[in-house]
Amino acid sequence: MNNKSLLLTLKLVMCTGIAFILIGIYLHNFSDTMEDLGVTGIIVSAAFVAIGMIMSIPTKMYLTFIWVKREADATSSHSKRTS
Repeated sequence: MNNKSLLLTLKLVMCTGIAFILIGIYLHNFSDTMEDLGVTGIIVSAAFVAIGMIMSIPTKMYLTFIWVKREADATSSHSKRTS
């Protein structure tokens, strides 16, 4: 898997995770069905948020690491050209 497809996959996983978080928040705050389910509804909405966090946080960390490394490489190559 090359870098472009890896980055695209990671971005897709991160966006899906954020969507799961938003679905969980919507279900918890605005859904009458979840209120009718009681504790089970809370567990369902919390599961969406938890899965979303699991999917989005490590991906964000990895993408940040890649972008910082890319910027450091660009800065070092720029400083080599100017000296």
